Amino acid sequence: MTIMDLVGNTPLLELPKISLRAGKPRPAGVSLYAKAEFCNPSGSVKDRAAKAMLLEGIAQGKLGPGKTIIDATSGNTGIAYSMMGAALGFPVKVFLPANASAERKGIMRQYGAEVLETSPLEGSDGAYLAAREAAEARPETYFYPDQYNNDANWKAHYRGTAPEIWEQTGGTLTHFICGMGTSGTFMGTSRRLKELKAALTVIAVQPDSPFHGIEGTKHMASTIKPGFYDEKQADAFLEVNTEEAYRIARRLAREEGIHVGVSSAANVLAALKLAETLEGPALIVTILCDTGMRYVSDQFWDGSL
Repeated sequence: MTIMDLVGNTPLLELPKISLRAGKPRPAGVSLYAKAEFCNPSGSVKDRAAKAMLLEGIAQGKLGPGKTIIDATSGNTGIAYSMMGAALGFPVKVFLPANASAERKGIMRQYGAEVLETSPLEGSDGAYLAAREAAEARPETYFYPDQYNNDANWKAHYRGTAPEIWEQTGGTLTHFICGMGTSGTFMGTSRRLKELKAALTVIAVQPDSPFHGIEGTKHMASTIKPGFYDEKQADAFLEVNTEEAYRIARRLAREEGIHVGVSSAANVLAALKLAETLEGPALIVTILCDTGMRYVSDQFWDGSL
């Protein structure tokens, strides 16, 4: 067994305590579960897509001796590439916005990756454009998975995340709700779950403003859209506020004992907003994208943001 064999098969956790407003119970008969993707070996859901893209590159002969893995990231995919590059014996070069947390940049460097920081004002789009330019300039040197346009990304969730959720809920889930960065998790998981249960409601989550602090998520109307993103896949969209997501992150740690990042908290926030509109019985499933350990220096933890 290698570190890559530990990707997937993550637990599904019930969140019995947390509610949209502290002290107010959820509507009767509405339960909330979350896929604990921080249990993947590098600590995030992005292990699934990174593994699929790299193994496909090897199988197709595009990733081999002498090649360096290069891509853009907001942090988590870069950490997954860095871990897997070390395990597989390939150098890794990643571009990410300079305002990414020190923990994320540090973890990548500790795995041996080269980290190139781009303008924080350009966000993930700036990192994407920089990585694409570098890859196109030296194709003989780099293997460029291009996580925003690689179908292996969403297929990893179609083939893995969705069947796991289906089995773990016994097919009883009524709603799947999830945020979008590359949109791979939402696209692949919702597509397969809808095939398994046509009556299922799938809801896409995004920040309520182009200028937000929910790391790893995109405000689709104001950004470069991933190549495999299909807005018609969602039955509905739900917007969430950064400051509310910060509060939910703190409450998840203190009320549920679950320490996760802001994108996970945004997913839970959206699921709680959804729960407020439902009458039971209903079973909502969302995604806990990553561990909060890579954001411990962020100021929102002390309530100042």
